[in-house]
Amino acid sequence: MSGGKRRLLKKKLQVYWKPLPDELTIVRAPQNLTVAVGQSAVMECIAEGDVTPVISWSRQDGKPISFDIILLGEGSLLIQQVQAHHAGVYVCRAKNPQSQHFVTISAHLHVLVPPVITQPPETITRARAGTARFVCRAEGDPEPTISWLKNGEALFSNGRVRIQPRGSLVITQVALEDTGYYQCVAENIMGSICAVAKLHVTVQEGLPGPPQALKSQAVTSKTISVAWDKPESNWERVVGFSLHYTKTDGSNNEEYQFAVNSNTTDFTVRYLEPGTGYTFYVVAYSQQGASRASEPMVVQTLDDVPGAAPMLALSSHDPEDLHVKWLPLLLEMRNGQITKYRIEYCTQKDGVVSVLEVGGNETQIMLSSLQPNTVYKVRISAATMAGYGVPSNWVLHRTLDRVNQTYVDQAPIQLQVIAHTDSLLVTWQLPHSDFQVTGYRLYYRMVCPLLNHSISCPRQGQDDWDVGPIKLKKKRKQYDLTHLIPGQLYQVKLVTYNKKQEVQTAMWEGRTRQILSAPPDLIDQKIPPLPPSHIQVTPNSSTSMLMRWRKPLISSKIVKYTVRCGPWGAKNASMFSYHHSAQEEILINGLKPYTRYEFAVQSSGAGVDGPYSNIVEKMTLPDRPSSAPTDLVLQPLSQLSIQVHWRPPVESNGIIVQYLILYTANKSHPDEMWTVLTREASDQNCKLHRTTPAQLRTNEYVDTLSPYVICEDLFSSTFFLGTLLT
Repeated sequence: MSGGKRRLLKKKLQVYWKPLPDELTIVRAPQNLTVAVGQSAVMECIAEGDVTPVISWSRQDGKPISFDIILLGEGSLLIQQVQAHHAGVYVCRAKNPQSQHFVTISAHLHVLVPPVITQPPETITRARAGTARFVCRAEGDPEPTISWLKNGEALFSNGRVRIQPRGSLVITQVALEDTGYYQCVAENIMGSICAVAKLHVTVQEGLPGPPQALKSQAVTSKTISVAWDKPESNWERVVGFSLHYTKTDGSNNEEYQFAVNSNTTDFTVRYLEPGTGYTFYVVAYSQQGASRASEPMVVQTLDDVPGAAPMLALSSHDPEDLHVKWLPLLLEMRNGQITKYRIEYCTQKDGVVSVLEVGGNETQIMLSSLQPNTVYKVRISAATMAGYGVPSNWVLHRTLDRVNQTYVDQAPIQLQVIAHTDSLLVTWQLPHSDFQVTGYRLYYRMVCPLLNHSISCPRQGQDDWDVGPIKLKKKRKQYDLTHLIPGQLYQVKLVTYNKKQEVQTAMWEGRTRQILSAPPDLIDQKIPPLPPSHIQVTPNSSTSMLMRWRKPLISSKIVKYTVRCGPWGAKNASMFSYHHSAQEEILINGLKPYTRYEFAVQSSGAGVDGPYSNIVEKMTLPDRPSSAPTDLVLQPLSQLSIQVHWRPPVESNGIIVQYLILYTANKSHPDEMWTVLTREASDQNCKLHRTTPAQLRTNEYVDTLSPYVICEDLFSSTFFLGTLLT
């Protein structure tokens, strides 16, 4: 009898106490590799364990391993001649052959590919004053950059010559001197490749001569009057003129043009930038073609008062001194040459203002003989030959105490505003200091609601704001002011708060961008339309977005709209998709759940595409996870329990908030009879216990408790180890 008991006990030990598998260890892991096409690559993966592990490989993107990749005896991969299709993330899986225990590790193979021109430019012929467009497309890794040469000399965007973002070369108002060979050069770190095309420029007989005696004069800070004389030859054939202008200084300046009827020889160009030089020329047109361009003329608009005030920074190093520093104005806000600055200061209590003026080249000044331990307020304004612009907001600062000179300087808020035609993007950055901010208040107003900017108008009161306060949380660092009027002067004020106490104030003043109106004759010349405005993107589901926008305020007839959609911050053009709509809205489907996308909209006229709008980013709604938790590991702890480990799913489609675990001793039971456990998102393991020890005495229950077969099927195949979302 005792012998029988011993035999029974031995049988139980054989069933229950199977040895725990040693934890697998990958002793030589694959490394991220970057290799050039044609080179060889080895991705090592060697693992150790109590039992010799089985090594297998897969690609993270689900594609099969290429047939020309060799699996070496110890489990490493060998690629003898790497090609572009070999690039990707490779996953090494080491598994215990006597259990379901496995470990994985991955590495990325990056393949460098020399550039290849997939669409070379074609030789073209254009009549004088026409537009020549060369299209050049290239592929490679890294993505090649495209540059252009004419007869071996480098070309750059400026005036009539434009190199577009995707590499196309556009030359407007082609002349005889534009005839030649144009070379598209695609280049990356692996090398370069070139393709050549030729431009032929034709001229017909009997064309009018160029306009003569071009004259120009600055009328205001934004207006220049241009006049010219009739061509000396074939004047009777002239049906119209085109006036062209571009900024004289700087690079990457775009050329603009206006159509002028043949019954006049003068034109006034408006909405220019103050204090800026422009180059003008005129071309005459007949029914047969265009003349040569007139001799160019350079003229500069008059100065205007600066469009903003410099940003101030105050500091103290002595109880009676105050160091005032400021940043020079941005070029587009100067409206001419800055000739001097005016600094105003006083104590916060008495309000008696002292004034100092310094030269336009200065960026700092020391205020001396001040009162110690006193709050002073300081502001600054800049001047051109036209006078002083708007002063800055008062900036407060306390001078040092004679006794305690450890006062910490309080730097000003860094406030920046990017102006668009109908919106202002306000961004700010707090200084590195000890003061606390619990929120913001944002205000804005139109300073002068007049279209004629040369007419001055009175300032509003300090607290007379069109909109505000807009209450913002302390984490916000930008805000978009929309539905504004193009070309109007606005003031923006940002106030920082610590609880209910005002800490600092920053001000900005400037104009929204002006929309240039064009004569009807000019619209017929296929001028690119402006991008849409008031773009709104609303998540419609976890895989779709609803977009709405408004037609540009001034444009030719819009034939269609094109929406560009891609992952937020993507650099690879192949990751973007393009969707067309004839209406001012579109529903974009096929997106990934809980993913941030960027959108831009383009207006297209008859045969001409406009620029894309500013980027709008939005995230799709969350959805159920589309994959189960990964790397499930089950480990027996005793005769009554097992330990379960897992990792979050690869495609969670949202924020994991809870795990749901179902288990049973008899997998034939219906679902409602299974035991259910829940775990928070922070947990990735749990213990499964059997509450009735008596049942362990039967061999039948021991088999069903075995985690290596039944639990693997339970959790992985049928996804009972799943995830829930809010």
